[in-house]
Amino acid sequence: MKVLITGAAGFIGSHAAERFHELGFEVIGLDNFSSYYDVSLKELNAKTLSNKNIEILRLDLCTDDLIKELPSQVDYVLHFSAHPGISASSSFEDYLLNNIVATQNLLAWIETLENKPFFINIATSSIYGLEATQEEDQLPLPASSYGVTKLAAEQLVFSYIRRGLLKGTSLRLYSVYGPRERPDKLYTRLIDCGLNHKNFPLFEGSEKHIRSFTYVKDIIDGITSVIGKEEICNGEIINLGNETESATAEGIAAVEKILGVKINMNLIPARSGDQLQTKANIDKAKRLLNYNPQTTLLEGVKAQVKWFKESF
Repeated sequence: MKVLITGAAGFIGSHAAERFHELGFEVIGLDNFSSYYDVSLKELNAKTLSNKNIEILRLDLCTDDLIKELPSQVDYVLHFSAHPGISASSSFEDYLLNNIVATQNLLAWIETLENKPFFINIATSSIYGLEATQEEDQLPLPASSYGVTKLAAEQLVFSYIRRGLLKGTSLRLYSVYGPRERPDKLYTRLIDCGLNHKNFPLFEGSEKHIRSFTYVKDIIDGITSVIGKEEICNGEIINLGNETESATAEGIAAVEKILGVKINMNLIPARSGDQLQTKANIDKAKRLLNYNPQTTLLEGVKAQVKWFKESF
């Protein structure tokens, strides 16, 4: 069985590539090695995968000839590639191109294939909006360019599914953390500040934000559980996350406890569009996928601290 994984040099994509390789799949990874964050970190992930005989194609879904560069037969597509977050340095065009146009180009390539792969779209709780506590069939109210364009990309996928052009599902992920987390994300930045005596830039009021922090292994467990359940997952949107709610302040406290330090906070203005609460409603994932995330916040942060110390 052959799986194509877009964004395979990224945080979650690289973990997915490893897991599918372990499961016996032939893994074809692709990534454009975007400069959104330090490319050397993606290079490090790519090297880790290469050491396990998982190679990554350097391709841009927006500009490269996918028919020429990609194989004519794959069994699954896992679509992680996206322009993430709500960074003030990102333009709407960044989100438009990397989230919508890239997805459409990938779908257009699939349309040329004689045998269509099962498409697993990787979406986000940001689709729901400022309060992400809903079931999958409730009205999405995205409040950021990231959320808006990820919703549009998801709907592009479903437009193909509704027309019978392919089968697939979309998985909406909640606040994923763990080893290889991006440097702009909460825990990697907290650990860096704690170990290197830096001030942590805390968005005003964000310490009270509530999150379903979900360890990356538990997310990968959910993604791989789709395999073998394609018929019941076809056309479905499924939330993957941890039901346990934690305030950002609790996450900060967990890092400080593990490192044995007090991290100095530098208050900065709040971000527009930042989610106030995420609480993963995973009843559907439990029912369809037997999904059952197990990792506690403290366990997950300990693993991330260990990775950071070994990597930097």
